[in-house]
Amino acid sequence: MPEPTPPPASRHVFVYGTLRRGDVRDITRLRPAPQFVGMAGVAGVLYDLGPYPGVVLGGSARVTGEVYAISAELERQLDVIEEVWPQQTGEYRKQTVGVQLDRPLASSGAVALDCLVYEINPARTAGKPLIMGGDWLEHLGQRS
Repeated sequence: MPEPTPPPASRHVFVYGTLRRGDVRDITRLRPAPQFVGMAGVAGVLYDLGPYPGVVLGGSARVTGEVYAISAELERQLDVIEEVWPQQTGEYRKQTVGVQLDRPLASSGAVALDCLVYEINPARTAGKPLIMGGDWLEHLGQRS
């Protein structure tokens, strides 16, 4: 299989599920370490798929997550975790979307960033419950 197109040296990723701090796949435990940028939201709806969530982008609802600056090496690891490379399972697809930061970046005053988001294939959400409020970690606390 051909190598994916190399990403820029540093990109941003929006994580909304098990990659969030404190969850089972906490992105901060991966290496090279990502740099936390801030809490953020993206337009979409979040589904409970059992052990993990999936976001379908778009609409007027908001999904809560975290934004990190990541290296190309870490992006490749995320692609493997989300099964978009080297074997594509069709469960997720990698998108670049505008994400609204909860607070402006101190360095630039930016309130929105283009971020990678791993979007669930909408066909995988059939019959799955919506996560009201769009926050996976809050939902986990309510599920327990």
